[in-house]
Amino acid sequence: MSRTFLSEPGPTPDVTALYESDVADNGYVMNLSRVWGHHPSAQDALSAQLLAMTELAGLSFRDRGILVSATASTYGDSYCSLAWGNRLARASDGGTAAGVLTGDDGGLDDERERALAAWARKVARDPNSTTASDVAALRAVGYDDPQVLAITTYVALRMAFSTVNAALGARPDDELRTDGDPAVAAAVTWGRA
Repeated sequence: MSRTFLSEPGPTPDVTALYESDVADNGYVMNLSRVWGHHPSAQDALSAQLLAMTELAGLSFRDRGILVSATASTYGDSYCSLAWGNRLARASDGGTAAGVLTGDDGGLDDERERALAAWARKVARDPNSTTASDVAALRAVGYDDPQVLAITTYVALRMAFSTVNAALGARPDDELRTDGDPAVAAAVTWGRA
């Protein structure tokens, strides 16, 4: 079975660096890197923007796990649901991560985390349906307007990343299911197999 709809990128120094980074971080080359290997600087630019929004919003690793898991599951992206669901499981536990993936935020620590998950789902589901009271819910847990913009941009950029991967047929890496948290693997029933 093909890993993506694209051919394998040509062996350039940028592709080699991308693949070597994957192997160092994960022990294997990720299927999404076989997509982005056709233009590594595009992934670098997107990653730089995500980092800038992370810093502006003051997001922790766990916050990002909540945002991406809630976004990807609502959006129907199995790849990022598995990848970030497993990361959230490591930052919390499998039940909490599986809950966020399936829309149950009872395992989250506080109202701030629940507000992040709710906002991510609203943006991913239908950004035209958000209201001023939805933004007020983020303010009520301590986020100011520049942070709300950064959080929203972060969610939108994650959706863009997921869209590219899904549209170009990047299948979730087998390791995300076999080596990840069993509760996460069981929860993710959508997207590409």
